[in-house]
Amino acid sequence: MRIIAQGLTYTYNPKSPFASQALKGVDLTVDEGEFFGIIGHTGSGKTTFVQHLNALIRLTGGFLKVGEYDLSDKKCKFLELRSKVGMVFQYPEYQLFAETVEKDVMFGLKNFCKDMQEEDMKAAVKAALEMVDLDYAEIKDKSPFELSGGQRRRVAIAGVIVTKPEILILDEPAAGLDPLGKTEIMRLLHSIHGKWCKTVIIVSHDMDEIAENCTRAAVFSEGKVVMEDTPAEIFKRADELLALGLDIPVTAKAARLLKERGIEIETDFTCDDFIKKVLALYAAQQDAPRA
Repeated sequence: MRIIAQGLTYTYNPKSPFASQALKGVDLTVDEGEFFGIIGHTGSGKTTFVQHLNALIRLTGGFLKVGEYDLSDKKCKFLELRSKVGMVFQYPEYQLFAETVEKDVMFGLKNFCKDMQEEDMKAAVKAALEMVDLDYAEIKDKSPFELSGGQRRRVAIAGVIVTKPEILILDEPAAGLDPLGKTEIMRLLHSIHGKWCKTVIIVSHDMDEIAENCTRAAVFSEGKVVMEDTPAEIFKRADELLALGLDIPVTAKAARLLKERGIEIETDFTCDDFIKKVLALYAAQQDAPRA
């Protein structure tokens, strides 16, 4: 499912003293199969944009098509769309509510697949829990609130992917996690991307996360997309990002410091590539003939 947005606009509380224009003509395309990043400071419009993608916020201005679904069409099958575009909100573990893990994960199926038999639903729940590296037999009858924070987050993700959405959207998927937890959740998302959901979109303030994981990214500012490219090309424009009040990856910061000292490194800003290039440069300098 390809996402095409053209001239997308949205205003909260229109025709009131509290009117606030969140989107001011967003043009953006996300191709099927991408691991796409969306960057922007608070109030930039990024969350409003992604909530349009499964019609949590209804289209009021501009054009938006998600796969075969034209969201400007009043006859659009919105329930069907939501089963194919899964949304995981920030801190999803706080949104669990059912008595057992199995019932919580099954909730989406009961909404979107009402004709599915109970046994088939249980099989789908088992597959979704195993996809997020949880043991179905061990936790299916437990209360979600008995689990660790990391396990609860995985249960919440399982509850979204249980319908096998073609597009999975996550708002700050690694928020609140320690470095090991962040690494594990991103590894999990790449596994889901490879085996379960064709397209993954992450909204993140963490520039290292974007540099390390995304095939392409878009930068939102004041309701518009101001950059759209590979992370490597975006982070080459560090001065522009900093002027927008955004951060840059630690590798980009290190590259800037080296450049100030007359050392330029061509890197894609992933840690592995940056370290490889620095070591290669050091080795070349060691091997160079001395005057």
